[in-house]
Amino acid sequence: MEEIRIGVYICWCGSNIAKMIDVQQIAMEAQKLPDVVMARDYKYMCSDPGQDTLIGDIKKYKLNRVVVGACSPRIHEPTFRKALEQADLNPYYFQMANIREQDSWVHIDREYASLKAFSLIKAAVNRVHFHEALEKRFVDVNPATLIIGGGISGISAALEIANAGKQVYLIEKSDTLGGITAKLDLTFPDLESAHQMLNPKIGQVNNHKLIEIYLNATVADISGYVGNFQSKVLQNGQEKELLFGNIIVATGLQAFNPASITEYGYGKLPGVITSLELEKMLMQGNVVTQQGKEPENIAIIHCVGSRNSKYHPYCSRMCCNTALKYSNQLRSMLPDSNIYELYADMRTYGKGCEEFYSESSQRKILFLMFDQENNLPKISRAAEKDQAEMIITMHEKLSGEDIEVPADMVILMTAMEAQTDAKEIARHSGISLCGNDFFIEKHPKLDPVATTTDGVYIVGSCQSPKNIPESITQAKAAGARVLAGIAAGKLEVEATTALINEEVCCGCQTCIMVCPYTAIHFDEEKHVSVINETLCKGCGTCGSTCPTGAIKSRHFTDTQILSQIEGLLKTEKEPI
Repeated sequence: MEEIRIGVYICWCGSNIAKMIDVQQIAMEAQKLPDVVMARDYKYMCSDPGQDTLIGDIKKYKLNRVVVGACSPRIHEPTFRKALEQADLNPYYFQMANIREQDSWVHIDREYASLKAFSLIKAAVNRVHFHEALEKRFVDVNPATLIIGGGISGISAALEIANAGKQVYLIEKSDTLGGITAKLDLTFPDLESAHQMLNPKIGQVNNHKLIEIYLNATVADISGYVGNFQSKVLQNGQEKELLFGNIIVATGLQAFNPASITEYGYGKLPGVITSLELEKMLMQGNVVTQQGKEPENIAIIHCVGSRNSKYHPYCSRMCCNTALKYSNQLRSMLPDSNIYELYADMRTYGKGCEEFYSESSQRKILFLMFDQENNLPKISRAAEKDQAEMIITMHEKLSGEDIEVPADMVILMTAMEAQTDAKEIARHSGISLCGNDFFIEKHPKLDPVATTTDGVYIVGSCQSPKNIPESITQAKAAGARVLAGIAAGKLEVEATTALINEEVCCGCQTCIMVCPYTAIHFDEEKHVSVINETLCKGCGTCGSTCPTGAIKSRHFTDTQILSQIEGLLKTEKEPI
């Protein structure tokens, strides 16, 4: 049997770990653990010099197991596995202990934080003894791509891929391309025409020989795995089957219906309109009340359905800048009108947007602040003596006074919310939803357009409310990721998959019911469950529910997990 030779590395992470944990002492203590040949601390293990040190030590000390105590494995486990490969060591002979997020960042007592760090290192050393070599697996890639959603994000992604010479199938559920962008007059902060930006892109998509467009279409089903997906698309009552290697979801978002906010009287007071209804007027160049008159008093109310626990707790991000855009447009069209902006907080993020706010505040626009959570403004019909169509009563926070605001037109800056079919799209494409029904990315910083399902990407405002530049940037990023995989010809798929022992399987099919990736099917002839290892992500759900213990999760076996727990429990309780 091969001699186990373990190398242990404790990362300082600058001061992120070293400030709260005695990394040098832990390295000395780790040297005493069974089969640990060498242990050292280093300021930045993820750096190139840190990786070179690791590679050199593997060769010098003939290490065949490696443990690194550092940050989250989600961030740098791939980094260290790659270093093991460069040293000709199987990457799965590696174990990482998270002593930053799970230790240094959550404690204030240095002695006990150091003790906990040593416990985590000891657990990792115990576990790595039982690691097994796993081999990488690859699949061929179909060069076609399915894009769901024909808004600015979907259009941009389609052009990115098709212009590189690859086939694109673009699915749009409405009868036109462009999404919400097509409903806008001008964009902020430069007040440029949305249609002059969008229409050329739509023209390019319509005329591109490598882009097949399906309008009034929906995706009925998606099956397969990264590199080899297939789907049924329903269009005008007809069904067509498509084959493709990657999926980009760009389904966008929709506007919140403010009728449920009784204080604003939407649907009951004719002078109360939504932001998208105002956009129609602006595109026609004619902003008038229902009586056909130019409004003398215009109120713009922010955060309608946003940042309120009764409706949506999140910020819709674009509303403040859009409201400023309206104030500028209305001031130019109706120079004599009084314009009021009723806001909870002014959040003008983005390049040039804070300057846009400053310039807008100098155009005789009155800004009034209200409490978004507890004391919404209330709109009611005005009396004849008020010389206005409506009166808005509110508590103005900056002055501390209760005031009345006259209004002939009230524009509601409605929240942006997830599409009603978001759950259905998520089910078809194998991606997850957050609590607000937006799609969840693989990692918000390190992998913002990928999802936990290989080959499926999310771009634009289906992930969260975004402006046009952000949506286009994400679309191009996803397009680049897709093209990189196509260029490689083959894609690596998960090696830490589940494995079924057919001799032990009782055929109860519990694993099929709980598998979130639909990676298991039942073999009627053998009367056993069978795992499609290309679809399997090694989540372990099937193994934890199998009543006979027939399922083994590679790299997360019972022996490995129990040895890790044993390492934690046997650590002395005295500080290091």
